[in-house]
Amino acid sequence: MDSTYLAETFSTTYPILNAPMAGAAGGRLAAAVSSAGGLGMVGFGGDASPEWIDRELAIAGESGRPWGVGLMAWTLKDDLAPLHRALHHGPALVSISFGDPRPALDMVKEAGAVSAMQVGSQTELNQALEYDADIIVVRGAEGGGHGRNDVGTLPLLQLAVQNTSKPVLAAGGIATANGVAAVLAAGAAGAWIGTRFTTVQESSMPGTAKAAIERATMDNTVYTRSFDIAQKLDWPPQYGGRAVSNSFTDEWADRPDELQKSLSSSGITERMRQARKSGDTEMAPVYAGQAAGLTRNGETAADVVTDLAGYRRLLAEAAAA
Repeated sequence: MDSTYLAETFSTTYPILNAPMAGAAGGRLAAAVSSAGGLGMVGFGGDASPEWIDRELAIAGESGRPWGVGLMAWTLKDDLAPLHRALHHGPALVSISFGDPRPALDMVKEAGAVSAMQVGSQTELNQALEYDADIIVVRGAEGGGHGRNDVGTLPLLQLAVQNTSKPVLAAGGIATANGVAAVLAAGAAGAWIGTRFTTVQESSMPGTAKAAIERATMDNTVYTRSFDIAQKLDWPPQYGGRAVSNSFTDEWADRPDELQKSLSSSGITERMRQARKSGDTEMAPVYAGQAAGLTRNGETAADVVTDLAGYRRLLAEAAAA
């Protein structure tokens, strides 16, 4: 499946999507990516209110170009209302991941939107094919934020393109034109990019968190469930998160069971809440992937899309070699 799929389906100029990162990918980022020739995505957190959904998706639509949304299946388990409200705004692409997506996928198909499911293992790939998601997003352990830590992007991408004719998007560790060229050459229909877009001007991530990512190197991220445990979030245990290392992860990243046992007496949950409120990045989570060392200060979303579009030259040079 070549990269013309996204152009034909969503009128993109480039096979580039921003990952629907809750806390970073709001309507402003989605609109900017779509306006620049990619496909912009809005990420829903578990606490997305009806007012937030209406506001952010209205902003996403201001580009006049197709855009999409990403929701977490586990938050829709008991209430599909956020998805129903999102579909009312007419997203072109709806990604349902992290849990059993079937009821939500059925609703997406009935609404006539294109569906996607993110997978992080061979088992999840098989499930996505069984559930008949229109697009498969393979996210390797290099990726930032929540997901599995089972396998890297490239092995999972190779497995997916060998086992399905559906379009496959590659996610995890992609942050440059070289990375985009690599996954397209390997058979991906497009690149689903998170960390590089977290620090752009249109990202809704707090400034202190953007600065922490910009300071980070590839050696400064860690995969852990401890942030979720500390905040008493109901993420399924198979989905930890990759974040920038900080004082909290130095102490607790590898001790989730001990952390769980200490919650009632340690005050960590309240300290974490205050840290997120104040922007204390030594305590609060700053989710980013191993491509954190490839971000650049002060970029706009259009700057990033233009830079990533250098994949065309790279592929042309490779074909001529």
